[in-house]
Amino acid sequence: MGSPSWARAPGPTCRTPLPPTARRLGAGSLQSGRPPVTPPEDARVSEPLIVTLLLGDEAQARFDRLRAAHFPPERNHVGAHVTLFHALPGDRVDAVAADLEAAAARPPFEVAVTGLRLLGRGVAYTLESAELAALRAGLAAAWHPWLTPQDRQRHAPHVTVQNKVDPAVARGLRDRLAEGFVPGAVPARGLGLWRYLGGPWQAVAAYPFG
Repeated sequence: MGSPSWARAPGPTCRTPLPPTARRLGAGSLQSGRPPVTPPEDARVSEPLIVTLLLGDEAQARFDRLRAAHFPPERNHVGAHVTLFHALPGDRVDAVAADLEAAAARPPFEVAVTGLRLLGRGVAYTLESAELAALRAGLAAAWHPWLTPQDRQRHAPHVTVQNKVDPAVARGLRDRLAEGFVPGAVPARGLGLWRYLGGPWQAVAAYPFG
């Protein structure tokens, strides 16, 4: 059986490679077991932390190809990702790292790829997983005093493959991707911790499930 339709990028392939910061977001980019990087005190406050769900290698590569093909290259600072928390306090890195290590002590699971979502100026694949919802809810409860208004909203997991384009361009891509869409599932392999550097992300550590 071939790859599901969502895994194939329609139209011409990307003509430029992902920048190094985007490649760092790939499945093998984060070093598991590496202690969190401790930056200077001023950076710890000004550079928030991001938490993502890490996908299996094949799924990560497929979403990376789609993002590279359809995201404006000059704005594509990172690879495809599933954001769980957008902006945790940078000076809480040790506590966040400890909680992620504890949360990752569970079996891997699958995440359903359920459809396409129009973002206004972009397109994303929607994801669903009861395991993921429970995992994130537990972390959100533990980190509630630190959460931004965005991270306190209802979480709707997704992978953005296009953004910051004209709405008509986004609608056109959504329609093309939807034509042959077949629901599928991708493996979730762990949690990733990153530091936001005003565009690019700096890898901090990975926490594999298991």
